[in-house]
Amino acid sequence: MADLKTTYLGLKLKNPFIAGASNLVSNPDNLKLMEDSGAAAIVYKSLFEEQIQLERLELEEDLSEYQERNAEMISLFPNIEHAGPEEHLVKLRHAKESVKIPVIASLNCIFTETWTEYAKLIQQTGVDALEINFFAVPKNFTTSGKDILDAQLEVLNALKKVITIPISLKLSPFYANPLHAIKQFDQTGANGVVLFNRFLQPDIDVTSGSFVNHFSPSSPEESLLPLRYAGLLFENINASICCSSGIYSGKDVAKMILAGADCIQTVSALYKHKIPHLTTMINELSSWMDSKNYKSINDFKGKLSKARITDPYIYKRAQYIDILMRTGEIFKKYPVR
Repeated sequence: MADLKTTYLGLKLKNPFIAGASNLVSNPDNLKLMEDSGAAAIVYKSLFEEQIQLERLELEEDLSEYQERNAEMISLFPNIEHAGPEEHLVKLRHAKESVKIPVIASLNCIFTETWTEYAKLIQQTGVDALEINFFAVPKNFTTSGKDILDAQLEVLNALKKVITIPISLKLSPFYANPLHAIKQFDQTGANGVVLFNRFLQPDIDVTSGSFVNHFSPSSPEESLLPLRYAGLLFENINASICCSSGIYSGKDVAKMILAGADCIQTVSALYKHKIPHLTTMINELSSWMDSKNYKSINDFKGKLSKARITDPYIYKRAQYIDILMRTGEIFKKYPVR
């Protein structure tokens, strides 16, 4: 039987299947079900600084709404402060204590000071690693790509100075050159990269004339982007490579490992097919490895990466030209009439 063990962030995992960050972990029973279904690790849902700041503002507004209505009403309520991240930290600590597999915390902040403050608190919960979410939503025309990357490198450097647990970066693909950015993160000390973060985009309801938000599971086609970058990064960085988005089956995982990934994260598959689907995915990968006579993950990891293949054009734009030249095949699949 195939040996599925792999290493991610220096953590020894029994297989390459990680349950990605999601609200599924809000139910403690789901944590145990993920473990029982074969997950090698769990990423706990993110702690968002923006959410805490908003809750603090709402609390202050609620407490001060009726103050100073007249000269005798200087302070109607006692001085109460928002608990900050404490509720999240308590739940994170309980999550870590409830399962035997590694638990990875997830953090999303705005200011460097908050990144380091929350990271230190998270480490104290006993989690095995920290996944930080790096992205920048363009809001003005003056901030350059270099400014954004420099600020993120500053955060990573500050975090490496205050915590000792491994740090992975869950990244956006929207850098001018993701390979350059990832190489910079690698040289600054990132222990791993997660390819890539999916962002919920605003939509417009033309009937009501209002904005709407949708939760839409990833599609299998979205897996091609992390696959491409895993293939380009393999043997070019020291950091672990974890692929995310559009991964629904054991064969999808095999593709990522062939490209060069150490492991994968899945979320949409757990929502769409339920948590026990993890077992199905693991069995599919194991059966595929047996059919190919692969005894371990290392037997085929990176086999189809850019570093290992002889065709120099597979990971380049030339494949796009090749597809355009094969118009006959395209028309057969998508006939005009």
